[in-house]
Amino acid sequence: MRTKVIANAVALGVMFSMGVASAKETTLNVSTWLPPTHVQNTVVWPTWAKWVEEATEGRVKVKIEYTSNNPSQLFQMVEDGVTDAAFSFHGFVPGRFDLQEIVELPGLGVNAEAASAAHWKTYQKYFTKSGEHDGLELLALFAHGQGVMQTKFEVNSLDDLKGRKIRIGGGVQSEIGKRLNVTPVPSQGNKVYELLQTGVVDGAFMPVTEQKAQRLFEVAPYVTILPSGMYMGSFVMFISPDFMDSLSEKDAEAIRSVSGEKLSIMAGQAWDKADMEALDFAKEHGVKIKELSMDDPITIEYGEKMKGLDEQWLEKVKRKKVDAKAALEMLRKEAAEYAKNNQ
Repeated sequence: MRTKVIANAVALGVMFSMGVASAKETTLNVSTWLPPTHVQNTVVWPTWAKWVEEATEGRVKVKIEYTSNNPSQLFQMVEDGVTDAAFSFHGFVPGRFDLQEIVELPGLGVNAEAASAAHWKTYQKYFTKSGEHDGLELLALFAHGQGVMQTKFEVNSLDDLKGRKIRIGGGVQSEIGKRLNVTPVPSQGNKVYELLQTGVVDGAFMPVTEQKAQRLFEVAPYVTILPSGMYMGSFVMFISPDFMDSLSEKDAEAIRSVSGEKLSIMAGQAWDKADMEALDFAKEHGVKIKELSMDDPITIEYGEKMKGLDEQWLEKVKRKKVDAKAALEMLRKEAAEYAKNNQ
């Protein structure tokens, strides 16, 4: 009888311990978009999730879920506590994130990894008090690779773009589209295949990653690549401050330790690799890739058309009360140095 009592006590103790351990585990819900095959969902989020779980010794488990919401709504969803963390493209919310266009301006001439590292550092020095991300805590700032022209028609001159319906994501792309005299069709990235397939648009300005990730090779069989790129895209990964406050200080700091510059660089690296893989993939599937030289007439004309964009952006962000000129100088210096030291 005594043995049975002891056994029951031990069992209850084990169950109680398991209950306490379980109670200490917290689920971090991440809302994501773009196709499941996209590098953000196959590499970036899963890698960060592993980092978080390791850093918190399993106390925080990351659950990644796809959302049907427009990605522009994800900022508000995290602010309102509908989900704990997400990522989005700054250009989807016109007027709110003007400072983040700094990394999108043509002429940076580096890959996504270098641009992402430079963007994070520049933001920390010049933009943290701007208020653009109020209601959110930043996990990472990263850029996609250089934007390219993905079209249903061959581009032999910039005149070939005039009047064509081109998908535009927002941000600096909007001004670029205006200067190229295209008919802009604003849309989120995960709708581009459908827009091209149904003839709503004749092309899209996007990184070459989408040739593979969204199978754009099937609907945009021409890719035109400028040697220094058309532009870059500014993305952000973010988390609810309330969620972070709900954690122990130890676990909140553990999450921060695997975010920030480290996560920004990893995301940029992953998107760069996806670009390279997608370019080979597109070639294998018969896409006509036109890689322009610095002295190609299209490259030269593009450069002429983009003159003054820096000054236009500096004027646009004057109301933000930050030293935007110094920030732009820092971004380009940091990006060039990072690229030189990490070739």
